[in-house]
Order: sequence, then C-alpha cells, then structure tokens
Amino acid sequence: EHLPVAEKAKLRSRGVTAFLTVQEGCDKFCTFCVVPYTRGSEVSRPVSQILDEAMKLVDAGVREITLLGQNVNAWRSTGPKGEQWGLAELLYRLAEIPGLARLRYTTSHPRDMDDRLIEAHRDLRALMPYLHLPVQAGSDRILKAMNRRHTGDEYLRLIERIRGARPDIAMSGDFIVGFPGESDQDFEDTLAMVEAVKYAQAFSFKYSTRPGTPGADLTDQVPEDVKAERLERLQALLLKQQNDFAQSLVGKTMDVLLEKPGRMPGQLIGRSPWLQSVNLDANDMKIGDIIHVRITATGPNSLFAEVA
Repeated sequence: EHLPVAEKAKLRSRGVTAFLTVQEGCDKFCTFCVVPYTRGSEVSRPVSQILDEAMKLVDAGVREITLLGQNVNAWRSTGPKGEQWGLAELLYRLAEIPGLARLRYTTSHPRDMDDRLIEAHRDLRALMPYLHLPVQAGSDRILKAMNRRHTGDEYLRLIERIRGARPDIAMSGDFIVGFPGESDQDFEDTLAMVEAVKYAQAFSFKYSTRPGTPGADLTDQVPEDVKAERLERLQALLLKQQNDFAQSLVGKTMDVLLEKPGRMPGQLIGRSPWLQSVNLDANDMKIGDIIHVRITATGPNSLFAEVA
C-alpha cells in the first residue's frame, strides 16, 4: 500500500489554485497522534520533481500553489548544486516561476520554524501572510505530556518573531481540549494562549483516544461532559477572534485572486491573502485575475468587496 513518495500522484488542482504535496510522514511522535504510525517517517520529495510539477501547474493556469505535508516545514532536500535546502529555499525558488503569484504551505510544526523560513515570510511577497502553526494547548504541563517538545512561552516568542518579520501575518492553529490529566488551570492556560496570540482562524477538538498511541494508555481521562464544556468555551473565544479579524478588514483594500463564479449573476468569488472567501460583482473580470478590492462587509464565513 505504501508507494514511494515520488511514485504517487502529488497534486490536486481546482482551477487557478492547486495543492502540491512535498512531504509526507512525521517524526515528532506527539502522544495523541497516529500519523507517525500510519504514514511513517518524514520523507521529502526531491527539488526537481516539485519544481517540474509546479511549472506544469502554472502552465495549466494555476496562479496559487499550497505546499502540503504532514509536517511540511520539515521538508529537506538537495539543491541543484548539491547544497542542502530547507522549505525556505524551496519557496524562494518557486517564487521565481513566472506566472505563479501566490504561495502557501501547511501544516507546520513550531519546532521546524527556522530563521530562514521566517526570513522568507519577510522577503517573499508571493508568500501569503497567513500561517497555520498548531500549538494544541497552552499549558506547559500538557504540552510536555503531549510530547510537543516546546513550551507555551517558546511558542509565543516564535509568533512574536514571525510577526516582527511580517507584521500583517494572520495566525491559524489547532487545539485539543481534555487531553488526559488536563486540569481547570491547564485549560485556562490554553485560553490565555489564545488571548495572547489572537487567531484569525483555528480548529479545535475534544481529545479522543487513538489506539496504538501513548495517549490511549493514560488513565486520567477527562470526563466527556467536562471536555464538551471546555470545547464550547474555547470555540466561542476562537469564533470571536475570527469575527474580530474579519471585521478589522472592513474598509481596507487588498488583492484578491478570483477563483470561481458566485451564486448571483455577475458575481465572482475570490480568495483574500488571509484565505477568506471574498464575494464581489466583477462583470469585467475573469477567473484567475488578481484584482484590487475594498472590503465592504463581513458575512458568517466570507467577506464582501467592491473593486477599488
């Protein structure tokens, strides 16, 4: 069942945007996660294959590529001159492809967010100012139990450095509530983490045991009703932050990549630099155009705009 990475189909496209897998597997062994057991060790695709597929995508009309991996910023390969490349070098090279206007990558681990990758966020206008960087919890005790191998403070200082390099960057994250042994104070630490970061988007879940993972063997499981109550509180805070971020964009101008027709005649739907859907009337525009718009209003899961 496990084919070598290079022999698999590596891309999925939806018109002017595409996903390109560059890395698979994970070596981090978080105690809640099955990926190291189901996907195996971290494997990176060669530079030449990635560049070849990226150029073919662009030739087919793709304007934005999202690099994918279970732990995408752990990608490592050898450059054209035999030098060691990390994800930053790959992004710098992809940004040179004529016609490729936007780059993204997901999902990342904080421990693999190195200085060079932070510099890429500073230097590359094609690299969109949106970063999914999961932390999972705000409590150092729980982070240690999860085997995340970083503290809450280290995560916050990393966010500070990233924002220093790219002030307009918006953060996304993942959270697990009710990990075995999580106390009321541990959960309050997670809420404090969320308050400190102010996420534009986030995904949050109740902990559930995964057979074969170390977490499944822990005995101090949190009752379901407690997990449910904590998740409700966390999601309410995250939703407020998401809405606050969207509202902060009203009246501002930005470039939007037009992706598909809208529901109304003459309407097109685009994508903001921060990954939100943007609805606008664009009779004279076409899918694939990148246009300058002004945000006029927010909806439950999208923005509304007019051509600036």
